[in-house]
Amino acid sequence: MTYPRYTDLLASLPATVPFVGPEEQERDRGSAFEARLGANEQNFGPSPKAIEAMQASAAEIWKYPDSTSHDLRRAIADHHGIVAENILVGEGIDGILGYLVRMLVAQGDTVVTSDGAYPTFNYHVAGFGGVLHKVPYADDHEDPAALFAKAVDTEAKLVYLSNPDNPMGSWRTGAEIVAAMDALPERCLLVLDEAYVEFAPEGTAAPLEAEDPRVIRMRTFSKAYGMAGARVGYAIGAAELIKSFDKIRNHFGMNRTAQIGAEAAIRDQAYLADVVSKTAAARDRIAQIARENGLTPLPSATNFVSVDCGGDGDFARAVLQSLVNQGVFVRMPGVAPLDRCIRISAGRDAELDVLAKALPRALDAARAL
Repeated sequence: MTYPRYTDLLASLPATVPFVGPEEQERDRGSAFEARLGANEQNFGPSPKAIEAMQASAAEIWKYPDSTSHDLRRAIADHHGIVAENILVGEGIDGILGYLVRMLVAQGDTVVTSDGAYPTFNYHVAGFGGVLHKVPYADDHEDPAALFAKAVDTEAKLVYLSNPDNPMGSWRTGAEIVAAMDALPERCLLVLDEAYVEFAPEGTAAPLEAEDPRVIRMRTFSKAYGMAGARVGYAIGAAELIKSFDKIRNHFGMNRTAQIGAEAAIRDQAYLADVVSKTAAARDRIAQIARENGLTPLPSATNFVSVDCGGDGDFARAVLQSLVNQGVFVRMPGVAPLDRCIRISAGRDAELDVLAKALPRALDAARAL
Protein backbone atom coordinates (compact mmCIF):
# COMPACT_ATOMS: atom_id res chain seq x y z
CA MET A 1 0.00 0.00 0.00
CA THR A 2 1.29 3.46 -0.90
CA TYR A 3 0.91 6.18 1.73
CA PRO A 4 2.63 9.45 2.66
CA ARG A 5 5.48 9.24 5.14
CA TYR A 6 4.24 11.78 7.68
CA THR A 7 6.70 13.31 10.11
CA ASP A 8 6.67 11.86 13.59
CA LEU A 9 5.38 15.20 14.89
CA LEU A 10 2.46 15.30 12.48
CA ALA A 11 1.59 11.69 13.15
CA SER A 12 1.42 12.47 16.87
CA LEU A 13 -1.04 15.35 16.49
CA PRO A 14 -4.83 15.01 16.58
CA ALA A 15 -6.86 16.44 13.71
CA THR A 16 -7.89 19.83 15.10
CA VAL A 17 -10.21 22.58 13.90
CA PRO A 18 -9.86 25.58 16.24
CA PHE A 19 -13.28 26.95 15.23
CA VAL A 20 -16.22 25.26 13.51
CA GLY A 21 -17.46 27.88 11.06
CA PRO A 22 -21.09 28.97 10.82
CA GLU A 23 -21.37 27.60 7.28
CA GLU A 24 -20.50 24.11 8.47
CA GLN A 25 -22.97 24.42 11.31
CA GLU A 26 -25.65 25.55 8.84
CA ARG A 27 -24.99 22.49 6.68
CA ASP A 28 -25.27 20.24 9.72
CA ARG A 29 -28.52 21.81 10.89
CA GLY A 30 -29.98 22.03 7.37
CA SER A 31 -30.87 25.72 7.49
CA ALA A 32 -29.25 29.14 7.62
CA PHE A 33 -28.82 31.18 10.77
CA GLU A 34 -31.17 34.12 11.21
CA ALA A 35 -28.62 35.96 13.34
CA ARG A 36 -24.89 35.50 12.71
CA LEU A 37 -23.50 36.65 16.06
CA GLY A 38 -20.69 34.23 16.79
CA ALA A 39 -17.57 34.97 14.77
CA ASN A 40 -16.95 38.58 15.87
CA GLU A 41 -17.35 39.76 12.32
CA GLN A 42 -18.15 43.40 11.71
CA ASN A 43 -21.77 43.01 10.66
CA PHE A 44 -22.16 46.59 9.43
CA GLY A 45 -19.90 45.94 6.45
CA PRO A 46 -16.73 47.52 5.07
CA SER A 47 -16.27 51.07 3.88
CA PRO A 48 -18.18 51.78 0.65
CA LYS A 49 -14.89 53.14 -0.66
CA ALA A 50 -13.27 49.77 -0.01
CA ILE A 51 -16.09 47.97 -1.81
CA GLU A 52 -15.81 50.34 -4.76
CA ALA A 53 -12.05 49.85 -4.95
CA MET A 54 -12.37 46.07 -4.85
CA GLN A 55 -15.09 46.06 -7.49
CA ALA A 56 -12.94 48.21 -9.76
CA SER A 57 -9.99 45.84 -9.29
CA ALA A 58 -11.93 42.69 -10.11
CA ALA A 59 -11.20 42.94 -13.85
CA GLU A 60 -7.48 42.65 -13.07
CA ILE A 61 -7.75 39.64 -10.78
CA TRP A 62 -5.83 37.71 -13.42
CA LYS A 63 -2.68 39.46 -12.20
CA TYR A 64 -0.58 38.14 -9.37
CA PRO A 65 -0.64 40.37 -6.26
CA ASP A 66 2.20 42.68 -5.33
CA SER A 67 4.40 40.30 -3.33
CA THR A 68 5.54 43.12 -1.05
CA SER A 69 2.09 44.70 -0.49
CA HIS A 70 3.95 47.95 -1.18
CA ASP A 71 1.05 50.40 -1.39
CA LEU A 72 -0.88 48.87 1.50
CA ARG A 73 2.16 48.77 3.77
CA ARG A 74 2.80 52.44 3.09
CA ALA A 75 -0.82 53.35 3.75
CA ILE A 76 -0.68 51.47 7.07
CA ALA A 77 2.64 53.09 7.97
CA ASP A 78 1.25 56.54 7.20
CA HIS A 79 -1.75 55.81 9.41
CA HIS A 80 0.51 54.90 12.34
CA GLY A 81 3.16 57.52 11.69
CA ILE A 82 5.93 54.99 11.17
CA VAL A 83 7.86 53.61 8.19
CA ALA A 84 6.84 50.75 5.94
CA GLU A 85 9.87 48.71 7.00
CA ASN A 86 8.09 48.21 10.35
CA ILE A 87 5.00 46.71 8.69
CA LEU A 88 4.31 43.14 7.57
CA VAL A 89 1.10 42.33 5.70
CA GLY A 90 -0.18 38.77 5.81
CA GLU A 91 -3.15 36.47 5.44
CA GLY A 92 -4.95 37.69 8.53
CA ILE A 93 -3.42 37.61 12.00
CA ASP A 94 -3.80 33.83 11.86
CA GLY A 95 -1.43 33.61 8.91
CA ILE A 96 1.13 35.91 10.48
CA LEU A 97 1.02 33.96 13.75
CA GLY A 98 1.77 30.81 11.78
CA TYR A 99 4.78 32.42 10.12
CA LEU A 100 6.03 33.81 13.41
CA VAL A 101 5.86 30.45 15.16
CA ARG A 102 7.58 28.82 12.20
CA MET A 103 10.43 31.32 12.48
CA LEU A 104 10.97 31.09 16.22
CA VAL A 105 9.65 27.81 17.62
CA ALA A 106 11.51 24.56 17.10
CA GLN A 107 10.40 21.23 18.52
CA GLY A 108 10.62 21.40 22.31
CA ASP A 109 10.80 25.19 22.57
CA THR A 110 8.59 26.74 25.22
CA VAL A 111 5.79 29.23 24.66
CA VAL A 112 3.52 30.94 27.20
CA THR A 113 -0.12 31.92 26.79
CA SER A 114 -3.28 32.20 28.89
CA ASP A 115 -5.55 29.25 29.52
CA GLY A 116 -8.59 29.95 27.40
CA ALA A 117 -6.95 32.52 25.10
CA TYR A 118 -7.03 32.46 21.30
CA PRO A 119 -6.77 28.76 20.32
CA THR A 120 -5.39 29.29 16.81
CA PHE A 121 -2.09 30.47 18.29
CA ASN A 122 -1.90 27.24 20.30
CA TYR A 123 -2.67 25.29 17.12
CA HIS A 124 0.36 26.79 15.38
CA VAL A 125 2.63 26.13 18.36
CA ALA A 126 1.56 22.49 18.51
CA GLY A 127 2.07 22.17 14.75
CA PHE A 128 5.74 23.08 15.07
CA GLY A 129 6.36 20.99 18.17
CA GLY A 130 6.42 23.80 20.71
CA VAL A 131 5.57 23.21 24.36
CA LEU A 132 2.75 25.41 25.68
CA HIS A 133 2.66 26.69 29.24
CA LYS A 134 -0.53 28.41 30.35
CA VAL A 135 -1.53 30.77 33.14
CA PRO A 136 -5.11 31.42 34.27
CA TYR A 137 -7.03 34.60 33.69
CA ALA A 138 -7.28 36.99 36.65
CA ASP A 139 -10.85 38.19 37.22
CA ASP A 140 -11.72 37.60 33.55
CA HIS A 141 -8.65 39.59 32.41
CA GLU A 142 -5.39 38.54 30.82
CA ASP A 143 -2.67 38.64 33.50
CA PRO A 144 0.53 40.17 32.06
CA ALA A 145 2.50 39.81 35.29
CA ALA A 146 1.70 36.11 35.54
CA LEU A 147 2.45 35.56 31.85
CA PHE A 148 5.84 37.21 32.07
CA ALA A 149 6.71 35.41 35.31
CA LYS A 150 5.87 32.09 33.65
CA ALA A 151 8.07 33.10 30.71
CA VAL A 152 10.97 33.58 33.13
CA ASP A 153 10.34 30.21 34.79
CA THR A 154 10.10 28.30 31.50
CA GLU A 155 12.69 30.23 29.44
CA ALA A 156 9.98 30.86 26.88
CA LYS A 157 10.74 32.12 23.39
CA LEU A 158 7.29 33.67 22.90
CA VAL A 159 4.54 35.05 25.10
CA TYR A 160 1.08 35.60 23.61
CA LEU A 161 -1.13 38.34 25.08
CA SER A 162 -4.28 39.80 23.56
CA ASN A 163 -5.44 43.30 24.47
CA PRO A 164 -8.39 43.78 24.28
CA ASP A 165 -8.99 40.17 25.07
CA ASN A 166 -10.88 37.48 23.20
CA PRO A 167 -12.98 35.68 24.49
CA MET A 168 -13.87 37.87 27.49
CA GLY A 169 -13.79 41.35 25.95
CA SER A 170 -11.72 42.70 28.85
CA TRP A 171 -8.75 44.99 28.49
CA ARG A 172 -5.73 46.50 30.19
CA THR A 173 -4.42 49.98 29.56
CA GLY A 174 -1.46 50.13 27.24
CA ALA A 175 0.55 51.75 30.03
CA GLU A 176 -0.10 48.73 32.28
CA ILE A 177 1.25 46.37 29.65
CA VAL A 178 4.33 48.47 28.97
CA ALA A 179 5.10 48.68 32.70
CA ALA A 180 4.69 44.91 33.08
CA MET A 181 7.11 44.35 30.19
CA ASP A 182 9.97 45.30 32.50
CA ALA A 183 9.67 41.71 33.76
CA LEU A 184 9.74 40.15 30.30
CA PRO A 185 12.88 38.00 30.10
CA GLU A 186 15.61 38.79 27.60
CA ARG A 187 15.32 37.14 24.19
CA CYS A 188 11.64 36.44 24.77
CA LEU A 189 9.32 38.08 22.25
CA LEU A 190 5.92 39.39 23.29
CA VAL A 191 3.20 38.73 20.71
CA LEU A 192 0.72 41.51 21.48
CA ASP A 193 -2.52 40.83 19.64
CA GLU A 194 -4.45 44.09 19.27
CA ALA A 195 -7.08 42.82 16.84
CA TYR A 196 -9.90 44.67 18.62
CA VAL A 197 -8.06 47.83 19.62
CA GLU A 198 -10.04 50.14 17.31
CA PHE A 199 -13.13 49.45 19.46
CA ALA A 200 -11.34 50.07 22.76
CA PRO A 201 -11.12 53.17 24.95
CA GLU A 202 -8.36 55.69 24.36
CA GLY A 203 -5.14 54.51 25.97
CA THR A 204 -5.68 50.79 25.34
CA ALA A 205 -3.09 50.55 22.56
CA ALA A 206 0.35 50.00 24.04
CA PRO A 207 2.53 53.12 23.65
CA LEU A 208 5.55 51.31 22.20
CA GLU A 209 8.00 52.32 19.52
CA ALA A 210 7.78 50.25 16.36
CA GLU A 211 11.49 49.40 16.71
CA ASP A 212 11.09 48.02 20.24
CA PRO A 213 12.78 44.58 19.90
CA ARG A 214 10.75 43.06 22.74
CA VAL A 215 7.41 43.00 20.96
CA ILE A 216 5.54 42.34 17.73
CA ARG A 217 2.03 43.81 17.57
CA MET A 218 -0.78 42.28 15.52
CA ARG A 219 -3.61 44.23 13.85
CA THR A 220 -6.29 43.21 11.37
CA PHE A 221 -8.81 44.38 8.79
CA SER A 222 -11.14 41.54 9.83
CA LYS A 223 -12.74 43.31 12.79
CA ALA A 224 -13.40 47.07 12.79
CA TYR A 225 -12.74 47.41 9.06
CA GLY A 226 -15.30 44.71 8.24
CA MET A 227 -13.16 42.67 5.83
CA ALA A 228 -12.91 39.27 7.55
CA GLY A 229 -13.42 37.40 4.28
CA ALA A 230 -10.56 39.27 2.60
CA ARG A 231 -8.01 37.85 5.09
CA VAL A 232 -5.79 40.90 5.60
CA GLY A 233 -3.79 41.30 8.77
CA TYR A 234 -0.62 43.15 9.59
CA ALA A 235 2.15 43.20 12.16
CA ILE A 236 4.11 46.13 13.55
CA GLY A 237 7.63 45.27 14.61
CA ALA A 238 11.31 46.07 14.46
CA ALA A 239 12.55 46.27 10.88
CA GLU A 240 15.00 43.39 11.34
CA LEU A 241 12.25 41.10 12.61
CA ILE A 242 9.84 42.15 9.86
CA LYS A 243 12.48 41.50 7.21
CA SER A 244 13.07 38.00 8.59
CA PHE A 245 9.56 36.97 7.55
CA ASP A 246 10.77 37.14 3.93
CA LYS A 247 12.72 33.95 4.60
CA ILE A 248 9.62 31.82 5.06
CA ARG A 249 6.39 33.65 4.18
CA ASN A 250 4.23 32.93 1.16
CA HIS A 251 5.26 35.92 -0.96
CA PHE A 252 2.22 35.68 -3.22
CA GLY A 253 -0.23 34.67 -0.52
CA MET A 254 -2.00 38.02 -0.32
CA ASN A 255 -5.02 38.44 -2.58
CA ARG A 256 -4.60 41.41 -4.94
CA THR A 257 -8.16 42.66 -4.58
CA ALA A 258 -7.95 42.36 -0.79
CA GLN A 259 -4.80 44.49 -0.75
CA ILE A 260 -6.56 47.19 -2.74
CA GLY A 261 -9.66 47.09 -0.57
CA ALA A 262 -7.67 47.27 2.65
CA GLU A 263 -5.76 50.31 1.42
CA ALA A 264 -9.03 52.10 0.67
CA ALA A 265 -10.44 51.04 4.04
CA ILE A 266 -7.60 52.38 6.15
CA ARG A 267 -7.81 55.71 4.35
CA ASP A 268 -11.51 56.02 5.26
CA GLN A 269 -11.25 56.77 8.96
CA ALA A 270 -14.58 58.61 8.99
CA TYR A 271 -16.36 55.38 8.11
CA LEU A 272 -14.37 53.51 10.75
CA ALA A 273 -15.50 56.01 13.39
CA ASP A 274 -19.12 55.43 12.38
CA VAL A 275 -18.69 51.66 12.70
CA VAL A 276 -17.13 52.03 16.14
CA SER A 277 -20.12 54.13 17.23
CA LYS A 278 -22.63 51.58 15.88
CA THR A 279 -20.71 48.78 17.57
CA ALA A 280 -20.85 50.53 20.92
CA ALA A 281 -24.61 50.91 20.53
CA ALA A 282 -24.94 47.22 19.66
CA ARG A 283 -22.88 46.24 22.73
CA ASP A 284 -25.23 48.31 24.87
CA ARG A 285 -28.24 46.55 23.32
CA ILE A 286 -26.74 43.10 23.94
CA ALA A 287 -26.05 44.08 27.56
CA GLN A 288 -29.63 45.30 27.94
CA ILE A 289 -31.02 42.03 26.51
CA ALA A 290 -28.82 40.07 28.92
CA ARG A 291 -29.93 42.07 31.96
CA GLU A 292 -33.59 41.78 30.96
CA ASN A 293 -33.11 38.01 31.22
CA GLY A 294 -31.36 38.14 34.59
CA LEU A 295 -27.88 37.62 33.16
CA THR A 296 -24.70 39.63 33.69
CA PRO A 297 -22.95 41.22 30.69
CA LEU A 298 -19.22 41.72 31.15
CA PRO A 299 -17.68 45.10 30.26
CA SER A 300 -16.28 44.93 26.73
CA ALA A 301 -13.74 46.87 24.66
CA THR A 302 -14.37 44.75 21.57
CA ASN A 303 -17.17 44.10 19.08
CA PHE A 304 -18.73 41.40 21.25
CA VAL A 305 -20.09 40.96 24.75
CA SER A 306 -19.41 37.98 26.98
CA VAL A 307 -22.53 37.24 29.01
CA ASP A 308 -22.31 35.39 32.32
CA CYS A 309 -25.13 32.86 32.25
CA GLY A 310 -25.04 32.45 36.03
CA GLY A 311 -24.14 28.77 36.11
CA ASP A 312 -21.35 26.45 35.08
CA GLY A 313 -20.00 25.54 31.66
CA ASP A 314 -22.60 22.83 31.11
CA PHE A 315 -25.40 25.31 31.69
CA ALA A 316 -23.85 27.86 29.32
CA ARG A 317 -23.38 25.16 26.66
CA ALA A 318 -27.05 24.25 26.97
CA VAL A 319 -28.02 27.90 26.50
CA LEU A 320 -25.73 28.14 23.48
CA GLN A 321 -27.09 24.96 21.91
CA SER A 322 -30.66 26.16 22.26
CA LEU A 323 -29.74 29.48 20.63
CA VAL A 324 -28.12 27.62 17.75
CA ASN A 325 -31.20 25.43 17.40
CA GLN A 326 -33.27 28.61 17.13
CA GLY A 327 -31.07 30.02 14.37
CA VAL A 328 -28.79 32.26 16.43
CA PHE A 329 -25.08 31.61 15.86
CA VAL A 330 -23.04 32.39 18.97
CA ARG A 331 -19.91 30.97 20.57
CA MET A 332 -18.47 30.62 24.06
CA PRO A 333 -15.12 30.27 25.84
CA GLY A 334 -13.87 26.71 26.15
CA VAL A 335 -12.14 26.75 29.53
CA ALA A 336 -13.52 27.05 33.07
CA PRO A 337 -14.30 29.42 34.69
CA LEU A 338 -14.59 31.46 31.49
CA ASP A 339 -17.03 28.93 30.04
CA ARG A 340 -19.80 30.10 32.35
CA CYS A 341 -20.30 32.73 29.62
CA ILE A 342 -21.59 32.85 26.07
CA ARG A 343 -20.05 35.34 23.66
CA ILE A 344 -22.33 37.43 21.45
CA SER A 345 -21.01 39.55 18.59
CA ALA A 346 -22.34 43.02 17.85
CA GLY A 347 -24.95 42.88 15.10
CA ARG A 348 -27.53 44.87 13.25
CA ASP A 349 -30.84 45.73 14.89
CA ALA A 350 -32.73 42.94 13.11
CA GLU A 351 -30.23 40.34 14.32
CA LEU A 352 -30.42 41.58 17.89
CA ASP A 353 -34.23 41.44 17.69
CA VAL A 354 -33.89 37.73 16.89
CA LEU A 355 -31.54 37.31 19.85
CA ALA A 356 -33.97 39.10 22.17
CA LYS A 357 -36.71 36.61 21.28
CA ALA A 358 -34.51 33.52 21.38
CA LEU A 359 -32.58 34.10 24.62
CA PRO A 360 -35.45 33.66 27.11
CA ARG A 361 -36.47 30.44 25.35
CA ALA A 362 -32.86 29.22 25.46
CA LEU A 363 -32.64 29.91 29.19
CA ASP A 364 -35.92 28.06 29.82
CA ALA A 365 -34.64 25.09 27.81
CA ALA A 366 -31.35 25.00 29.69
CA ARG A 367 -33.02 25.23 33.08
CA ALA A 368 -35.37 22.38 32.18
CA LEU A 369 -32.48 19.94 31.66
